Amino acid sequence: MMKHQNAAGQADPAHIQSTGNELEQAIGSQVRRYRKQLGLTVTELAERAELSPGMLSKIENGNISPSLATLRSLSLALNVPVTALFRQFEEQRDATFVRAGHGLPIERRGTRAGHQYQLLGHSIHSDVSVEPYLITLEEDSEVFPIFQHKGVEFIYMLEGVVVYRHADATYHLTAGDSLFFDADAPHGPEELVEVPVRFLSIITNS
Repeated sequence: MMKHQNAAGQADPAHIQSTGNELEQAIGSQVRRYRKQLGLTVTELAERAELSPGMLSKIENGNISPSLATLRSLSLALNVPVTALFRQFEEQRDATFVRAGHGLPIERRGTRAGHQYQLLGHSIHSDVSVEPYLITLEEDSEVFPIFQHKGVEFIYMLEGVVVYRHADATYHLTAGDSLFFDADAPHGPEELVEVPVRFLSIITNS
């Protein structure tokens, strides 16, 4: 684990304290949230849970680590399962930040010089797979690969002009145009009318 240091090169105790009690803070936040939903004061909830108001205040502020017996008492007083008090800590909020020009290069069928596929992120803790790509086509070709895969796909044109085929239909796409379609049908660029062609492709599959 990376240690944060102050100007003197020593570990920063404030940072250690702020990152060492995430669980306690998450539990305290949930207790406060459920207490307010019931319209109870600290004193009223403390009485229900057979705790002192001072102890409950410390729990809500994340200053102490409550015992399992205390958590059980609080859950009964709040009429929620014990696991509900851990929910905020267990929930994960994923984010992927990609700087301009730093998308992960992906080799897809038909990828060649002048055809770039950059993965801009991907879902991590989700039942739904989402893959956003920045696709750049800089050189024309007589033959383009045909793609076919599960899920749906959304295309948003950023630059250039392309004739894009989906199943038996073709679409003349220019900057600002979009196309949303079932990806299990054959699809792909059929003609590059004006290069470079650059568009966002977002593929979703559950």
